[in-house]
Amino acid sequence: MSNALYDKGRESYLKAEINMPTDNIKVVAVSSAYVPNLATDQFFSSVSGVIATSANLTTKTTTAGVFDADDVTFTAVASGSTITQLVMYQDTGVAGTSRLIALWDTVTGFPQLTNGGDIVIAWSSGASKIFKL
Repeated sequence: MSNALYDKGRESYLKAEINMPTDNIKVVAVSSAYVPNLATDQFFSSVSGVIATSANLTTKTTTAGVFDADDVTFTAVASGSTITQLVMYQDTGVAGTSRLIALWDTVTGFPQLTNGGDIVIAWSSGASKIFKL
């Protein structure tokens, strides 16, 4: 698999169910316990192996169909886990209605062993930033 948008997430954009500038958007670091299905996974309730959750993304922009935001820091991530993937989702406060947006399983430095310290995810500064629709 490679970094991609969830099909149901794309569908939610077209139905105006996700509003990136105003919705609470978060990222979770997950282990290999989560086996994603980009075609059918729709809500956060289908994600397993969660190791750490970010705060809401800040300084979000959507210029020319390119999504960007400030880098993410997972603070004081408990020791003893291995992060293999990142999942972005729209946080409604209820896992069964929080829509999945994007998956990254090809990340420089991953798999990442946790050691109790912070883990910083620096988004690309290239033309596609975090992702491009």
